Formats: sequence, structure tokens, C-alpha cells
Amino acid sequence: MVAEREDVLPTLAEIFREHGFEGASLAVIVRRTGLGKSSLYHFFPGGKEEMAAAVLKEIEAWFEANVFLPLEKEADPHRALENMLHAVEAYFQSGRRVCLVGALALGDARDRFAAPIRAYFARWREALAEALQRAGLARAEAKDLAEEAIASLQGALVLARAWDDPGAFRRALNRLKARVPARARPMHSARR
Repeated sequence: MVAEREDVLPTLAEIFREHGFEGASLAVIVRRTGLGKSSLYHFFPGGKEEMAAAVLKEIEAWFEANVFLPLEKEADPHRALENMLHAVEAYFQSGRRVCLVGALALGDARDRFAAPIRAYFARWREALAEALQRAGLARAEAKDLAEEAIASLQGALVLARAWDDPGAFRRALNRLKARVPARARPMHSARR
């Protein structure tokens, strides 16, 4: 039973993942949430755009708590990197869940949500680069590897969906688990 706006956000996220922003019609949203139009507009007076914006904020909050801050705050950068990869694997359900932020970035709704999408990926790259620097990589190399890792994960999610093979994501994740720590030197040789 939906009692508050936050209760409907997980269902909305899955609707937008499955149908995209444009394909998520009000009829689909009403059917899947079990809410009438009046209840939806009570929770989201701005309509579907406000729904998507709220879902993006929830995703950002999850990544902030489970990926970005741990990457920045974990004392052991190697543990931070390992934890990030495990969190990402769990969040994307080992490649069975589409990245909604990525999907919105590629779809017709991209311009509507450009600022939060850009901020999400920039924040991830910066947090990951910071952990890689603490692990011993030079700043430029850390930024390059962070961008490469995120691109690999996002691309693997697309391939997993296109091929209907979640293994594509798991294989990319396993390659990152092997490569990222190997490229990070021990902390005592860190260059800043």
C-alpha cells in the first residue's frame, strides 16, 4: 500500500527502466503503481517529469551513500574500490537491471534531465578517481582509469540488455576487479 510519495518511487524507477521516459504512459504508471491519477498528481503535481526527477534523486542518494562517499571516505582505497564494484554489482543486479540514468542520457528525455545526469556521472568519476589517487595513481591516470571503468560498466549494461545476457556485465565487472587494483600501486609509492 502506498502511503507516501517515497513508497511509489521504486515502482516508478522500474517503469522508467522498462519503458523509458517517453514510453512510460500515464496508463502504464497507473496500472503498475495501483494509484489513481488524482493520487499520482497529489504526490507529483508536475506529472511524469516530476516523477522521473524524483526517481533520479533517489538513485543519486543511493549512489552517494553506497558508492561515492565510501570511495572518498574509506581509509583503505583498495577496499573502497572493491566495495564500489560489489555495490555496483548488487545495484545493477549482476547486469539484469538497466541503468536508468544511462537510459535517460541516451533517450529523448536527455535534455530534460541533462544537469542531474551530468552531475551523477561526474560525481562518480571524481569519487572513483580520488580513491584511485589514494591507491597510488597519479591524478591524470586516476581520472583516465575512472572514466574507463565507468564506461566499461555502462557499456556492459547496454550489451547485457542488447544480448539478453547478464553475463556480459559480470564479465566486464570481473575484468575491472582484476585490472583496477593491479593498476593501483601500493600507497607508500603514491604520487599526488
